[in-house]
Amino acid sequence: MNQALEPQPHAVVIGAGIGGLAAAIGLHAAGWRVTVLERAASLEPVGSGIGLAPNSQRALDVLGLGDRVRALAAWEGDGGMRAQNGRWLVRTSAATAERAYGGSLVMLHRATLVDLLVSALPEKSLRTGARARLTDPGTADRPAVVTTDDGDIEADLVVGADGIDSAVRAALFPAHPGPVYAGFTAWRFVIPAPDRPFAPHETWGRGGVWGTHPLKDGRVYAYATARLPEGGRAPDSEKAELRRRFADWHDPIPDLIDAVRTEDVLRNDVRHLTTPLPAYHRGRVALIGDAAHAMAPSLGQGGNQAIEDAVVLAHHVPRGADLGAGLAAYSAARVPRTTEIVRRAARAARLTHLTSGPLIGVRDALVSTVTRLGPDFVMRSFSSIADWRPPQPPYAAGTTTGATERHQAGDSRR
Repeated sequence: MNQALEPQPHAVVIGAGIGGLAAAIGLHAAGWRVTVLERAASLEPVGSGIGLAPNSQRALDVLGLGDRVRALAAWEGDGGMRAQNGRWLVRTSAATAERAYGGSLVMLHRATLVDLLVSALPEKSLRTGARARLTDPGTADRPAVVTTDDGDIEADLVVGADGIDSAVRAALFPAHPGPVYAGFTAWRFVIPAPDRPFAPHETWGRGGVWGTHPLKDGRVYAYATARLPEGGRAPDSEKAELRRRFADWHDPIPDLIDAVRTEDVLRNDVRHLTTPLPAYHRGRVALIGDAAHAMAPSLGQGGNQAIEDAVVLAHHVPRGADLGAGLAAYSAARVPRTTEIVRRAARAARLTHLTSGPLIGVRDALVSTVTRLGPDFVMRSFSSIADWRPPQPPYAAGTTTGATERHQAGDSRR
């Protein structure tokens, strides 16, 4: 039957976070009618940043947004990792990252990324203030059903993008233990950049981490983590807690803490899915992002992997294809990669939250020694993540890798 005469299949995306929005864009491009259901009354991302590595930038290229994201890059000079006293453990640069991965890190505010994604959605596809519950995952012969306050919606495909406490995941895999505490809590804030310039850095101290990165819009994104019991809160304010824990760390950390307003400091316990799911689909339902593989932020890959998920899912379930086979291919592609990244992030978190002075000394000396073996040595350890390519072009337009890929593709067509 002519595809033009077939009814357009309908995909319902539950959750309008970064992964859900990216999935809706990709599915729409693959021939689906999409509806995005978000329970919040409006899309107001928390006041924090997100780092987009070259792997997710390549995925965004597939969605037509890669160049717009790279135009927001603020990192142009040096940066790296530091010890609590300010000593540099690793010195690197945007140029080094470009050589290692074919692209550099782009740090931007989450609200900026959400706005870009929303701008690429088909008109009237996003419904906010819409509580949604998966009632029936469907089968090959029966549509899935999503229940909302306005009634039931039958769907040819449902995408569970409802975050770490995913109700969709619980419905598909009720025996799964769900997320567990990673052993540390996190603080985040965004403020105007200080008068004195500084190099972007992540600092490893005793039992905690501090990171500071400039944004293109003239602000600074800062984050901190510390080993603490789960569920705690500061007795006075989270700004005061940051002062107690980080005021004696190197500059510009104390000044940044002084500059932030008390109400702008966000705190959350870090949880992750240490028990991997057997698959990221069941029936007519696919899971993406934190709903499928929530990870510690130690590698900065949570949002990046959600964007990868979205592009891979859309690639495997184009309009008119065998949905069951496509969803199985999606799981086969994503479960091994994301499971390994979850595990690597957990290992990195243990390394960066050491509390023993001698062990911290050994760690810092080892990192410094490894760095001296070659300026790109530490960068290469991340390459198996950042080198990822989408299953379809284009690849990283505007980067070294993208240029090479496009040149090779052009040669093959001649």
